[in-house]
Amino acid sequence: MSRIEACFAQLKQQNRAALVTFVTSGDPNYSSAMQIFKGLPDAGADVIELGMPFTDPMADGPAIQLANQRALKNGHTLRKTLQMVREFRQDNQSTPVVLMGYFNPIHHYGVDNFVRDAHEVGVDGLIVVDVPPEHNEELCEPAQAAGIDFIRLATPTTDDQRLPKVLNHSSGFIYYVSVAGITGGATASLEHVEEAVARLRHHSDLPVCIGFGIRTAEHAANVARLADGVVVGSALVDKINQAATPEQAVADVLAQCREISTGVRGARL
Repeated sequence: MSRIEACFAQLKQQNRAALVTFVTSGDPNYSSAMQIFKGLPDAGADVIELGMPFTDPMADGPAIQLANQRALKNGHTLRKTLQMVREFRQDNQSTPVVLMGYFNPIHHYGVDNFVRDAHEVGVDGLIVVDVPPEHNEELCEPAQAAGIDFIRLATPTTDDQRLPKVLNHSSGFIYYVSVAGITGGATASLEHVEEAVARLRHHSDLPVCIGFGIRTAEHAANVARLADGVVVGSALVDKINQAATPEQAVADVLAQCREISTGVRGARL
């Protein structure tokens, strides 16, 4: 059983949803990003998505675009992202780590080299938003052959005809983008979330995690009652954008994670 499977199985026994957190690797700098990364599990994160900085993150809103720019300006690379996972695994062998981003840096690194190195340092899953299922052989199949889950995004515009193809060879969990648009934007109604979860469960047995626009403990709790996981990203990255110092960024991100975790963990009590 993979770390992702084990995590969701354990949470199902506890009758609660997962808190899936997103931060950009190398933001605001390597040292502070590492402190945030290592601190997230104790702050309540069950799964950590680690963004791979890229110059053109077209699916992301202003907050995460700025995070990418800060990391790249400080010389962060995909190799350094993998090094962060290696350091994280020295102290934590249980929390699933998913790398999220775009195909260009992976292509530049070399797919075979990337898959080998990602597996070696302890990466559990990949979310690569610009590799469609028609190109599974490019990355999805090599990753899964190495034991790394390939997690697909589904959106409000993914209809029932398209959905089976999107979920083909998907593994780990389904990331449902609850609104059409970029990260950090509007929020979906709970009625829409409930309908979407039911539709996705009709097509797949994988856990369903809901993301985009979740910013408060109350909102996270409401979504956690309907889905298997709640994804929070921009709300955390915003704390880095707003912090006066890297030290404040670390403290504020972890405090925000703890607050949202309280909502998720109390949702089904």
